[in-house]
Amino acid sequence: MTIAQPPVRTGTDERIESVRDLFRRSIELKQKLIEGHADRVVAMADICVDALCKGGKLLLCGNGGSAADAQHLAAEMLVRLRPDVNRDGVPAIALALDASSMTACGNDYSFEVYFERMTRALGRPGDVLIGITTSGRSPNVIKAMQAARQIGMTSLGLLGGTGGPALAECDMALVVPSTETGRIQEGHIAIGHALMELIEDGLIAREAIKRC
Repeated sequence: MTIAQPPVRTGTDERIESVRDLFRRSIELKQKLIEGHADRVVAMADICVDALCKGGKLLLCGNGGSAADAQHLAAEMLVRLRPDVNRDGVPAIALALDASSMTACGNDYSFEVYFERMTRALGRPGDVLIGITTSGRSPNVIKAMQAARQIGMTSLGLLGGTGGPALAECDMALVVPSTETGRIQEGHIAIGHALMELIEDGLIAREAIKRC
């Protein structure tokens, strides 16, 4: 059976222009990141590489799309990031662990303390927490950052807007200069991929992990 393809629209369809405008805003934001934030990505990667070389691990957390980004980046460390680089796994844990632990904490305590509780249970001095929040106002991410500092971990933030109250809780942060949630998330995953590639390269260069 042949499935008819939708017609390719041209001209002044306002929906086409809205898509073009969205792409332009995304490109313009990434240009700002290129020009003003690349050095911060390198500095954050160096912190992570140093921690991992000393036997530490990465913990990542966020809500909604940021939770998905945390899981995405953790999986690329645990399994594989680039198809042409086969190497040992890198210890990275996304703190949105499972429905049972999240719902138990929400029911018995509150959702607001979930990431804090996971950080205290799984984090150790020398580990790195990467907190992702587009607004910088997520209470559960902020509490996790505060707990990380108390434990002796390093707290890194991928934030948006002004950075919000989360900014003061970070040892280092990269604030995506936008207030548009979707564009901030696109910036965060681009930053995350760059960060993970630098971490992978750094660990291989220092022979902390082996290519296989």
